[in-house]
Amino acid sequence: MEANIRKLLPRQVFGKRLVISVISLILFVGVMIYAVYETTKATVTLSLEGEEYTVQTHASTVAEFMMEQEWNVQEHDKIEPALDEKIAGNMVISWEPAKEVNVTIEGEEQVVWTTADTVKELIDELEIAYSKHDKIEPPLSTDVSEEMDIVYESAFQVELTSDGEQREIWTTSTTVADFLERENVSLGELDRVEPAPEEQVNEGTDIRVIRVEKVTDVVEETVAFGTVTRKDNNLDNGKEKVVQAGEAGQVNKHYEVILEDGEEVSRELIETETVRESQDKIVAVGTRPTAPSVSRGSSPTQSAEGKKGRTFTVTATAYTASCNGCSGITATGINLNNNRNAKVIAVDPNVIPLGSRVYVEGYGNAIAGDTGGAIKGNKIDVHVATQAEARRWGRKQVKITILE
Repeated sequence: MEANIRKLLPRQVFGKRLVISVISLILFVGVMIYAVYETTKATVTLSLEGEEYTVQTHASTVAEFMMEQEWNVQEHDKIEPALDEKIAGNMVISWEPAKEVNVTIEGEEQVVWTTADTVKELIDELEIAYSKHDKIEPPLSTDVSEEMDIVYESAFQVELTSDGEQREIWTTSTTVADFLERENVSLGELDRVEPAPEEQVNEGTDIRVIRVEKVTDVVEETVAFGTVTRKDNNLDNGKEKVVQAGEAGQVNKHYEVILEDGEEVSRELIETETVRESQDKIVAVGTRPTAPSVSRGSSPTQSAEGKKGRTFTVTATAYTASCNGCSGITATGINLNNNRNAKVIAVDPNVIPLGSRVYVEGYGNAIAGDTGGAIKGNKIDVHVATQAEARRWGRKQVKITILE
């Protein structure tokens, strides 16, 4: 038994040595393989957002390298060299992740992925031909950031007329109100603008700002005095005496005046203020009969009505205070509007002096107190109260006596 054990011991010792040798060989091979694996790696430097990362890799392409490092490259990212490029020793890879921005061009919105660093680079990237008058927000020098909003509107010319000045202006405004706000043109309470503030602004639109003012204008007007006749039996028939001199009155008329760009466009009477009342002229007319007298030599002639003075024949027509073109105020200031029954005739002052007392056949005693454009030479126009009386009078030949 003991002898058998002695025989088995060398065999067991040999088997253990064999196992150890095999394991040692495997380890040696593994170390050699690892050493070879490590020494055959390529060195890659990745540049990302200003930072550099140096990595050892066995990846064969840039794409495999990015996947190996579990870096998620998006479709719009900028990778240099390209993803299908072969990995070489000491390679430098530049990676710029794309940013998502919102771009509005002429009112149309779109989402853009870009690796541009500034707004200017993005505008150039989108191949937008812009001018200095165009609207670009934010400014061209602004850095592009994730989910940034960028607006581009091309400018066009409009004509602005305001405060006496006419200008050609570049604008990107959408409405008249928006344009005025951008140009710092303010409107007063009464001012208006054409076209209306809500109207759209387009190429060639003419915008006119109209300055409107409302002012009060006070106009002084004279009120003519009237003439009142009163019978006086203390005066001989046909004689007259001024009892009270007439005095013109005065009123102030207040007008509301609308001015547009300094020019009057409307005027409305809003108040009539009486400053001074007019005072009638009062004339006493004699009614006392006079004793008949005998004319001798070359004494004045006596008319058929018993009136003394120079008598001759005239053509007589009739008119009223309200005739076409008449003011109702005579050339000597008699207010026929207030004295419809006044005995007044219109004369040619070269034939019958104004202010003369006359006697007109078929009309009676009167004052030569008015003139007329058609009254020339031996013509008179007698004042009557109504148009009906004027028509009845018509045109006739009468004798007139200029009383002494």
